[in-house]
Amino acid sequence: MSSDPWGWQPSGPSRTEQAGYLIRLDGPDSGRFLHGQTSSAIEGQQPGSWIPSCCTTATGRLRALAEVLVDRDGAWLLLRGADGTALWQGLERVLFPADRVQLGPVTPVRLITPLGDGSDALPQVADRSWISLEDGSGWLLGRQLVLLTNAELPAWLADRAPLPAREQQRWRIQQGVPAAPGEINDDTNPFEVGLADRVSLSKGCYVGQETLAKLATYDGVKQQLRRWFWRGTQEPGEPGTVLTGDEASSPRAGLITSSLALEDGLWIGLALVRRQSLQQTCLRAGPDADGALLELSRPPAWVDPPVGAGRKS
Repeated sequence: MSSDPWGWQPSGPSRTEQAGYLIRLDGPDSGRFLHGQTSSAIEGQQPGSWIPSCCTTATGRLRALAEVLVDRDGAWLLLRGADGTALWQGLERVLFPADRVQLGPVTPVRLITPLGDGSDALPQVADRSWISLEDGSGWLLGRQLVLLTNAELPAWLADRAPLPAREQQRWRIQQGVPAAPGEINDDTNPFEVGLADRVSLSKGCYVGQETLAKLATYDGVKQQLRRWFWRGTQEPGEPGTVLTGDEASSPRAGLITSSLALEDGLWIGLALVRRQSLQQTCLRAGPDADGALLELSRPPAWVDPPVGAGRKS
């Protein structure tokens, strides 16, 4: 196998950009409402708090990455990897007249993250905190900027070149950040794609809570996200390609979820690997014995799923 490609860094001052959606909730019950509709503990959080979370289905499947920004009058719900309108409609269906919550419209936004030289010196706020920009065009979450789609970049970001689409995808895969449709879909749950830190197992009832608590209590997470690379003249396998391992123990070992061609015949990607194959350092793409042998590693953004944390005392 070729040398490890995971030390790549974008050259010079740069930035990534990602599309997202913002939904405003006003009213004294906004925190309680989002507490029951997202996977993190929201109720009782102080104004200025930024809470990373997930939106899941009733069976614990991942619908979107969510960030909740709490203020004195309600909260903002920031969504990535999702159909913002569909999620808004889902919230509207479970909002009762007795709930003191007013649901605002879906607003497209850009999520901008500075990378490279000088990033540490740029404006930022404490982790898990947020502030609004003075001109009202966006919000600063840690070092990440959430900007209205048509707003101009602030001066301190304007001289940073946006990463080309391929490099941005390379950075996402290298970090192991899940995205739709490969890793965020109706077949995955937050624990499988490394988002355990976005799930509360102690806050009580919420959408998907029963399933996620059972997975944690009984060590029921059956697959985990891993990154892979390979060098060759042809694509080793597009998303959906089955991975195979030792024929005696794990003939079907996983599934490719993302794939990206880089220079010099280098391919990288992400895959969901079944738990019985997690100790294997390489898996083969496809059922043929001469298929590409992909080298696996754990992504730096990965957070281990809990074991026994959902068990009641």
